[in-house]
Amino acid sequence: MPEVQLLDGKTISFSKSINGFELTKKISKSLEKKALIMEVNGALRDLSFEIKKNSKVRIITSNDKEGIEVIRHDAAHIMAMAVQELFPGTQVTIGPVIEDGFFYDFARKDPFTEEDLIKIEKKMSEIIDRDVQTKREVWDRKKAITHFKKIGEKYKAEIIESIPVNEELSIYHHGDTWHDLCRGPHLSSSGKIGKAFKLTKVSGAYWRGDSNNEMLQRIYGTCWTNKKELEEYLTRLEEAEKRDHRKLGKEMDLFHFREESPGAVFWHEKGWTLFQRLIDYMRMKQRLAGYKEINTPELLDRSLWEKSGHWEKFGEHMYTSETPDEKIFAVKPMNCPGCVQVFNQGLKSYRDLPLKLSEFGKVHRYEPSGALHGLLRVRAFTQDDAHIFCTEDQITEESLIVTNLILEIYKALGFKKVILKYSDRPEKRVGDDVVWDKSEAALLSAIKQSKLEYTINKGEGAFYGPKIEFVLRDAIGRDWQCGTLQVDLNLPGRLGASYVDKDGTKKVPVMLHRALFGSLERFIGILIENYAGKLPFWLSPSQAVVIPIAEENNNYVKKLFEDLFKEGIKCEVDLRNQKINYKIREHSLAKVPMILVCGKKEVAENTVTVRRLGSEKQETFKREELIKNILMANKLPLN
Repeated sequence: MPEVQLLDGKTISFSKSINGFELTKKISKSLEKKALIMEVNGALRDLSFEIKKNSKVRIITSNDKEGIEVIRHDAAHIMAMAVQELFPGTQVTIGPVIEDGFFYDFARKDPFTEEDLIKIEKKMSEIIDRDVQTKREVWDRKKAITHFKKIGEKYKAEIIESIPVNEELSIYHHGDTWHDLCRGPHLSSSGKIGKAFKLTKVSGAYWRGDSNNEMLQRIYGTCWTNKKELEEYLTRLEEAEKRDHRKLGKEMDLFHFREESPGAVFWHEKGWTLFQRLIDYMRMKQRLAGYKEINTPELLDRSLWEKSGHWEKFGEHMYTSETPDEKIFAVKPMNCPGCVQVFNQGLKSYRDLPLKLSEFGKVHRYEPSGALHGLLRVRAFTQDDAHIFCTEDQITEESLIVTNLILEIYKALGFKKVILKYSDRPEKRVGDDVVWDKSEAALLSAIKQSKLEYTINKGEGAFYGPKIEFVLRDAIGRDWQCGTLQVDLNLPGRLGASYVDKDGTKKVPVMLHRALFGSLERFIGILIENYAGKLPFWLSPSQAVVIPIAEENNNYVKKLFEDLFKEGIKCEVDLRNQKINYKIREHSLAKVPMILVCGKKEVAENTVTVRRLGSEKQETFKREELIKNILMANKLPLN
């Protein structure tokens, strides 16, 4: 006789086993209609699952995160079903749920077109209208491999062959004609998906993400619980497209990329100015917070990476070079080992701790070409790194200080909503559990003391220690994981770091890995999209442009430019023989915050007429007043 305990604590007893359909009917008629899947003792299950023993059960509806995810999962299956009905001979491979949607990879000779997506959407609607039933079966491994090979699904057979022998193989049938290998769970029928879906794009994808494998076709889609949510999402997509940093970077003349150096940025003058301005700001904030800036070599001998553990754990992502004397060097994928070498120079005392060493270090990591995405995913980037060497007793306090510093900087840059993600020990790690217990407890204590919203990612910590990820929300509601804080009680010991404690004994320091942005390149991409290119005045790579109305005003304009330039304002002067409206449109497209126009009247009255970006309104200031106002606006936000 199983007892079912519900989320509200209520317990219901049954004389025999019961499935989810029967349970929801027993609870209420409204829940029976809303129920999609259920969670039984922490595991997600179909509603057809038989509950045979005492269990804790949570009924999941479209209001739950898991609910919308299962709707998207079913939409992916129905999309694959539609594709194979329309295009026989197409093989389906992998089709997971992703943030805000889903995708499926297909093996097909002919490329999918935009017209094909419309046909697939129509066929999906037909299948949903048919309300085909979902059925789960468990298959024998040999039977499954033989079956999928027989029907020409070689990729599916390969997936099954790679699944551990002791793992259960579940096959989901949607109606009588289509089925796929899947862990589930799934909705009871296709009609529960609804019609709030849309296929968004087609792209290429290598089988299993390996560039040595065949190129497949990936169809992306999105799915929501109702039409309103879908329309809101599509509007956000349109807005995101307008804000695409790659498009704006070209308009603003900031950077470009070339095939000769994939995943590396070619910074133009204005882009490099923005890059350096951001560093200037961070450098000042870090100095005020007690950091000492260092710089370490980009090439380091293989032996150091072996000592640190990175060669084993990270080797496939490293660029290496062998010298004529047969030594192997690696271009650094991170700054940590080099920083420890700086710490190791000279005897350190407990009085020297905490010691905060910062570095704007260029690193290189091999990323698959398909994963590269403008500034947001590159192979060569600059980390705003710092490593804090401290005692175990100082971990919590220093973690709180770092957290507050990161939040101050995000706020100054216009990001007010920040969520923390805490990740504890992964399955593959270095160090013993006693060390991990200490570091996890200290970091979690710091998080709780910050009183910020946080989530826990079980098993997602670095191989050397637990971590906090700082996730910020941008102007159109997207979340970006940026800053990190990681506790490391392992690497300092591996690399011979030590300090002399109060009792005269040598001890290994704790090392806090800290990045404010993670990658300057990526963060600049996020900034550009957050502000739609209209960056804060102090950060703008071109803050003002001075334009004469006529050639006779050139000398006045040149003098104003010189005065602003001498005060450190990033200013340009436009003396081209072009109409003034043309110049204004061009500089507005380049997102210059202030256009300073000077004509006969301004020269006579020693004034300047100002047009601000995004405004048709014009203001006139005395020359000295304008310069004073601009200097005030150009101050770094250090408070």
